[in-house]
Amino acid sequence: MPRVLLIEDDAAVRDGVTLALRRRGHEVAAAASGEDGLDLLPAFRPDIVLLDLMLPGKDGFEVCRRIRADRQLPIIMLTARGDDLDVVLGLEAGADDYIVKPARGEVLEARIRAVLRRTALPADGDAGPAEPGPAPVETYGELAVDRAGLVVSKSGADLPLAPSEMKLLLFLSATPGQVFSRQQLLEHVWEHSYHGDARLVDACVMRLRTKIEDTPRSPRYVQTVRGFGYRFGPL
Repeated sequence: MPRVLLIEDDAAVRDGVTLALRRRGHEVAAAASGEDGLDLLPAFRPDIVLLDLMLPGKDGFEVCRRIRADRQLPIIMLTARGDDLDVVLGLEAGADDYIVKPARGEVLEARIRAVLRRTALPADGDAGPAEPGPAPVETYGELAVDRAGLVVSKSGADLPLAPSEMKLLLFLSATPGQVFSRQQLLEHVWEHSYHGDARLVDACVMRLRTKIEDTPRSPRYVQTVRGFGYRFGPL
């Protein structure tokens, strides 16, 4: 079962989430502050981080940025509100998803599994049946996509893509030129069906563009089709 690092300053929430996850077989390390959570990372080596936004000292945004600076661990934000600026800022800081507190154990489990699947699966099988032998690395301009190895590079340098960024790029690049609505991307990449979560898509596109595009405001790879959604290319 995935190892979970929980960073949450509210003792009641921390104990409740820890108990719910341990009942489902997860190994959980819990920290009451951002500093303690960062200290636990090297030794505990979690598979995923559940991160409260409103922490004393280093807040969740700073902790998220610190983790993203040298690790591409999946990060799910825990937030008390689901319709405010905090969620957007957290996504822009590098979080992969968010859960509104209080959350039931089955919701936590479903979101954890959905996020972790993004690190392990190709783009939903949309590229067609697998061919025998190693799959070739796909090249789009200066961008190289190794679907089997889950490695993306630009001009020969590997790009540090977070799980959601990788899954989004794999999904879009599997069918260059095809336009997908935010809702379609939400369902295929994030495995959500909530219309209000379209901001997950927009924040991820923004972060992805800063890594793969020469000029994020004039994207060559992940393009906006106004009124419809996003597409990969055509280059």
